[in-house]
Amino acid sequence: MTSASAPPRRQHDREILALAVPAFGALVAEPLFLMADSAIVGHLGTAQLAGLGVASAALTAATGVFVFLAYATTAAVARRIGAGDRQAAIQQGIDGIWLALLLSVGVVVLTLALAPQAATALGASPTAAPYAVTYLRISALGIPAMLMVLAATGVLRGLQDTRTPLLVAVGGFASNILLNLGLVYGVGLGVAGSAWGTVLAQNGMAAAYLLVVVRGARRERARLRPDPEGIRACAKAGGPLMVRTLSLRAVLLIATAVAARLGDAEVAAHQIAMTLWGFLAFALDAIAIAGQAIIGRYLGAGDVPGTRAATRRMVEWGVGSGIVLGLLMVVARPLYVPLFTPDPAVQDLLSAVLLLAALTQPLGGLVFVLDGVLMGAGDGTYLAWAMLATLAVFAPVAWAVPALGGGLMALWWAMNLFMLVRALFLGLRTRTGSWLVTGAVRV
Repeated sequence: MTSASAPPRRQHDREILALAVPAFGALVAEPLFLMADSAIVGHLGTAQLAGLGVASAALTAATGVFVFLAYATTAAVARRIGAGDRQAAIQQGIDGIWLALLLSVGVVVLTLALAPQAATALGASPTAAPYAVTYLRISALGIPAMLMVLAATGVLRGLQDTRTPLLVAVGGFASNILLNLGLVYGVGLGVAGSAWGTVLAQNGMAAAYLLVVVRGARRERARLRPDPEGIRACAKAGGPLMVRTLSLRAVLLIATAVAARLGDAEVAAHQIAMTLWGFLAFALDAIAIAGQAIIGRYLGAGDVPGTRAATRRMVEWGVGSGIVLGLLMVVARPLYVPLFTPDPAVQDLLSAVLLLAALTQPLGGLVFVLDGVLMGAGDGTYLAWAMLATLAVFAPVAWAVPALGGGLMALWWAMNLFMLVRALFLGLRTRTGSWLVTGAVRV
């Protein structure tokens, strides 16, 4: 490396780390909400904990598909920041927040109305179902705040600020614990107290985000009222990303359904492996989030060489991080596998599966980064079609595993195939350059 190339490289490193490290902290804080709720409710009884588990799965399904509110907003806001129009950037973000609020109305109504059916569909027992329904119906009141937090997070990421989301996430996590302890045990509300505590914490986080965004809007003299045209533009940009997310969730659901057909030990090992795989994904996703913000800004500024250079450096970070995480996953197995299960059969299956999961970590780093890069470029339509095509490849292979007498290892080879196909689609797209559309708005 020559001295002339060193400064840009260091600059990219500083940008990536400045955005990715706080983003990782915020991402990790999110699942801690559920962990804290589970730890507190778990002391009430098995039925209560089972009800919480069912309700949490339903809430995740109901709200997780709207993660595009963060992704699409990040890219759109970052483009306008790159173009030097901060007022338009904030207005774009406000439109995303209004879209989140409008979408939440339908989700709340459906959650309230279908809570008993959702609990039954997810297999809640007669003793756990009442707790699941109670938690779901109270938690429905926090859905507007949850979706608004997604959109507001996207606004701040687009403004190249991932520290504020980290501070809000940490504050929300701390208040969630205190509220849950006070309402569950202090007031004696049980499962309902846990739901109310989480709802209050979520609304507090939404209020904190709105305060930051409103202050920025007033400083830049941006409008706060809803703009139908702007809201429609946000929905149009987010639609393909919603298809992408639904396809990804279909892959994960199919994998779990296939594992369940293989046996109790297999599905137990699979769920633990997926939990570990998902946790490590947060580290790689943090780089992808940095990619969304950085690439959107560069393209908004019309800087194609800078975009390519930043992409190359983020790919290096992603693959390098994947290698480190894969090695840690393998080397540390004797330390963490016994923590998840005392069953020798599950431990043996899990140890073998984790070797396969570790193999894909470098590939996962590439996939996450390129996914974030194309999101930052606003290339949602391609991402949607690519994920649908990947699902079409993965689904028959996965369903063939039990039919052909394969076991859990065969299923995870199918998961590796899933990652390989994603990498091929994303790699081919980035090599074409078709995604390098410059300007404040992607036309």
